Amino acid sequence: MTDFQTLALPHITLRAAVQGTGPLVVLVHGFPESWYSWRHQMGPIAQAGFTACAIDVRGYGGSDKPQAISAYAMEHMVADVAGVIELLSPNQKAILIGHDWGAPIVWNSALTRPDRVRAVAGLSVPYLGVPTRSFREVFEEVFTSRGKFFYQAYFQKPGVAEAELEANPRDSLRRFYYAISGDAPDGTWPSDKTTASTLLEGLPDPDPFPAWLTDADLDYFTHEFEASGFRGPLNRYRNHDEDFAYLSQFKGRGIEQPALFIGGERDLVLSMLGRGDLVAMMKAEIPDLRGADILPGCGHWTQQERPDEVTARLIPWLKGL
Repeated sequence: MTDFQTLALPHITLRAAVQGTGPLVVLVHGFPESWYSWRHQMGPIAQAGFTACAIDVRGYGGSDKPQAISAYAMEHMVADVAGVIELLSPNQKAILIGHDWGAPIVWNSALTRPDRVRAVAGLSVPYLGVPTRSFREVFEEVFTSRGKFFYQAYFQKPGVAEAELEANPRDSLRRFYYAISGDAPDGTWPSDKTTASTLLEGLPDPDPFPAWLTDADLDYFTHEFEASGFRGPLNRYRNHDEDFAYLSQFKGRGIEQPALFIGGERDLVLSMLGRGDLVAMMKAEIPDLRGADILPGCGHWTQQERPDEVTARLIPWLKGL
């Protein structure tokens, strides 16, 4: 049975879905999702003897939605996670699992708040160390300077992506979810878009949608974004320079906690980062990396596309801590 709790932290109020009792496991979703993206994992984690706590990240769902772009800097996201741990498990460390933006949030929580984090798992987005420059500089060099579309560059100007996505949230979510799923054929995400293009331009609306996301699931996500809008979620992408400045103070530090990585073979995030040996790069930054699996045929929505396979990796890792 899922228990919804309102977590009043010092500077923000977050909604959390909670199941089970035992050591705390905090689940952190990505863009554009909600606590609901962990619906398949919460029961098994609780049954394995843990408290599964899936939060709505600030800006989403039932959590507070500050307007200021700066309110979504990584420093505040990390503070939110640490605050949840302190509230639900005072004076104890917790285990963190994150997907998409949730992965950098939990990786950086482990890096910067080892006093609060016992172990950490990231889905989709690997940890490659403290950044050496702002990711904004990277995508402007690789994409924008060459006239190529890059979604994070498109997200930079407040109001633009919001207007496109909020015009029809259900249509927006269907097309975006599908385009970077493992079910979308190669080339579904257009490679020829320019800086004049929009996010949804050229993305098909699949009929029917792949079975891993039912109409009821899409209804839930749609309802959440009809109520919340997309400003808060998009503001996360507008803090690359601030995030770089914040994380630079931790240069030379690695993630010492036991860790796990699960990715999708067809996840565009991994190809966006290049085709190098990600596992070797991660082990250089995370000495106690206890697993790094790439799921064949899986796209970006790891724990939703392949719930059984993800759960089958998470539970033994959790029990082995």
